[in-house]
Amino acid sequence: MMRFDVRPCVAALFAVLLALSAVPAQAQSFSDAQRSEIERIVKDYLLSHPELLQDVMNELDKRQQIAEAEKHRASIKEHSATLFTSPRQVTLGDPKGDVTVVEFFDYNCSYCKRAMSDMLDLMKDDRKLKFVLKEFPVLGEGSIQAAQVAAAVRMQDQTGGKKYLEFHQKLLSGRGQADLARALAAAKEVGLDVARIEKDMASDEVKATIEENFKLAEALGLNGTPSYVVGNDVLVGAVGLNTLKEKVNSTRCGKPTC
Repeated sequence: MMRFDVRPCVAALFAVLLALSAVPAQAQSFSDAQRSEIERIVKDYLLSHPELLQDVMNELDKRQQIAEAEKHRASIKEHSATLFTSPRQVTLGDPKGDVTVVEFFDYNCSYCKRAMSDMLDLMKDDRKLKFVLKEFPVLGEGSIQAAQVAAAVRMQDQTGGKKYLEFHQKLLSGRGQADLARALAAAKEVGLDVARIEKDMASDEVKATIEENFKLAEALGLNGTPSYVVGNDVLVGAVGLNTLKEKVNSTRCGKPTC
């Protein structure tokens, strides 16, 4: 026997209710009695089939994800020059790589410590990858101080990011909260000129670097670390090495595995 799926009907009625709530009373074509009957039918059906609410929520979530992805792509396109080729960023790996991964990080973010291992493994396994680091100090004054030191380290680094990476690993892998003292100590340990760093920290260049990264993060809707941009996609959180590899491959060849 053919079964009639009433869910589309309920969905239509639900849409009618939403429309009714948005239309001024004087413009509505339904009488109060008709409106009450529609509400009763929908309410009775949903109470009898509450599983439909999960379907509705799943569909809403899917649509929100699609809308968010479209918003991210538009923001990435609008800010692509600053995002991928800013003179104030640190570029690791192949500077002319066919795929770029951008990471926004905070030196006091515990998840960023794990993400650092993912970055190193990713670059080791993929010689065609360009990896960009952007300081995004959102976890307090110590984070801001550490980011200022990092920006000054970048200004001093003449090794194509190698010295910065040494500093980055030293500070991010250390114990305790990152702050000015710990950041300067890490810089000293890797052989950098601490006196110059302390001077450069007060420069317009360091200020502009941090401001630029915050403006980018705001444009992309980022409010936590680590956050990534891979091609045209935004990933939030320490998503793991496998997910990063899949996103890089999808950008490169349109498939999770190239």
